[in-house]
Amino acid sequence: MSTPPVARRDDTTITQLDRTRPDPYRWMKDPNWQAALTDPAVLDPAIRSHLVAERDHAAERLEALTGDLPERLHAELKARLEPDESTVPAPDGPWAYYHRYREGGEYPIVCRRPRDGGPEQIVVDGDARAEGSAFYSLAAVEHAPDHARAAVSEDRVGNEEYRVAVVDLTTGDETPDVLTRVTPGVAWGGPGELYAVRLDEHHRPNQVVRLDLASGEETVVYTEPDPGWFVSVGRSRSGRFVVIQTADHDTSEVHVIDLTGDDPNPRCLAARVPRTEYHAQHHRDRWVIRTNRDAEDFRIVTAPLDATDDSEWVDLVAHRPGILVNAHVAFGDHLVRLETEDALPRIVVRDWATGDERSLAFDEEAYALGVQPGFEQDTTTLRFHYSSPSTPTRTYDEDLTTGERVLRKEQVIPSGHDPADYTVRRVAATAPDGESVPLTILHRADLEPTGDHPAVLYGYGAYGYSMPASFSPHVFSLVDRGVVYAIAHVRGGMEKGYRWYREGSREHRPNTHADFIACAERLIELGWTRAGRIACHGRSAGGLLVGAVANQRPDLWGVVLADVPFVDALNTMSDESLPLTPPEWPLWGNPTTDVAAYEVIAGYSPYDNVRAVDYPPVFVTAGVSDPRVTYWEAAKWVARLRELKTDDNPILFRVNVDAGHFGSTGRYEYLEEEAARDAFTLWALGVAG
Repeated sequence: MSTPPVARRDDTTITQLDRTRPDPYRWMKDPNWQAALTDPAVLDPAIRSHLVAERDHAAERLEALTGDLPERLHAELKARLEPDESTVPAPDGPWAYYHRYREGGEYPIVCRRPRDGGPEQIVVDGDARAEGSAFYSLAAVEHAPDHARAAVSEDRVGNEEYRVAVVDLTTGDETPDVLTRVTPGVAWGGPGELYAVRLDEHHRPNQVVRLDLASGEETVVYTEPDPGWFVSVGRSRSGRFVVIQTADHDTSEVHVIDLTGDDPNPRCLAARVPRTEYHAQHHRDRWVIRTNRDAEDFRIVTAPLDATDDSEWVDLVAHRPGILVNAHVAFGDHLVRLETEDALPRIVVRDWATGDERSLAFDEEAYALGVQPGFEQDTTTLRFHYSSPSTPTRTYDEDLTTGERVLRKEQVIPSGHDPADYTVRRVAATAPDGESVPLTILHRADLEPTGDHPAVLYGYGAYGYSMPASFSPHVFSLVDRGVVYAIAHVRGGMEKGYRWYREGSREHRPNTHADFIACAERLIELGWTRAGRIACHGRSAGGLLVGAVANQRPDLWGVVLADVPFVDALNTMSDESLPLTPPEWPLWGNPTTDVAAYEVIAGYSPYDNVRAVDYPPVFVTAGVSDPRVTYWEAAKWVARLRELKTDDNPILFRVNVDAGHFGSTGRYEYLEEEAARDAFTLWALGVAG
């Protein structure tokens, strides 16, 4: 068996705001890293050699520890996926659009059928388009308003720089690369006009361009002046407006282009106000706007189409503290909103004419809901999704006028699944400051709290993203082997309103880590597990969470699972050249100018707080093409753990040299990483495979 790679250690130090810190593995950041995002082959040979050595060591050590368990788990995971799964067709004018998979296929096939019946037409075949690419992501397929063409956004590297092709849906002819170096979301103006967002030299989406497909001429219609703001573009469901949304993490602004008017330039609906957001939808003669202006948990207002500031905003749904309005969809005769109260979602339907409201809620202790807006605004059909940790996803159509509900699809688990075989519980943990933290628990129904079960605790806690209590077929390879699976709804998300996000951000970020530890201790207190038998698992910003709690309480964990982890937080938030750094200062704080922010981040940054103590086994992933969490964060953290930790527990660092932040995107390829992580988890927790 190979020995773990030993990284070169330099005596590099960084002085910042009169504070000096060591950074012995700073050399792992290739000065040419931006080029390596596009072509990983140009990575500095010394760095690439080290990463390949880590990858090879991880593969060899995993096989030695777990034998053929990853292959068996991969087969289990595949067996839970319906081979030819398809979505429920979504109508739009004369057509209904959907996607499906062919048996054994890795990528979706986007299709349509005549709405009144007829043969299927393949719009885009993802499998065919992926042939010959080491990495492939079919990010978006947007059909034109006249249904004659479709714009296809693709990434063949993993660096999230998308190229757009246009496919003629009558002839099948394709025009490749009509747009390059853009974000995946494109919007049709007229049938021959595309809007897209271009990335700048720092890989930040900051400019909206309009492309005339006939002439090939591009026109810049909007440029965001603030490097901390990101831009997106879409088309209103009414079809009348192109909507440009620009925002950082706590402020937003909307610009619109009226496709029925003579002015091709965008118009601002309301100027940006620090720490306030608004999101607008067009409905007939008005805007329907969800905003937290004077409403921390958001309210819904209306405004005239020609409004240019908030003086004409009129309350439609007033602010109710503690009830978070997550999203809204304006249908012709109804307004639908998705809201959350105490970590449970509900859908509320409002009749435009009468103002009457009714709620759609469900009986399980924890569940997830999602609204699928569809293509058409003037419809009486609401499509929504329901699932829980034990209940596969169900797709319903509900008549907005009568309330009649039809089950259109239930997720099929070919290898078999009975929700009655499992129990879902929603409990609360108490944080050190007295805050009540929601905790969702899934386990086999025949499992009793003996105080010694293995457990997995998953957490995220950032960007206001609330962890849904939804169904994932992948967790049952663990749960069926007696593992208790839990989700910690820690601060930094919005499960308990915007306050929940605010109290996990900036100077309050340590609350997120304390909440997670409290959830682990609650699992122990309830008798489900014990210290040393809990896997802590997080991805991206969730990797920051598990890296921090691994340093703070290494005794609690049986294994640390960190996928593409944001673990070099202090250095990353001090590097203005990185794509996400200026945009994320409102969330984490700016340690280049703010001493208090520096001290807070320095206090939890996983790389900067590794100690000479025993750590549990560690499983880490990274992608060389990742522009969100760069590969060197994980590489530096792993090197420092190897240097300082006082135990012999293994660290497996799986580096994907052909992918980015989301790893392999193939339907079954993705499961190989899931299977490897699960096999290592079962080994570390002492569970028979």
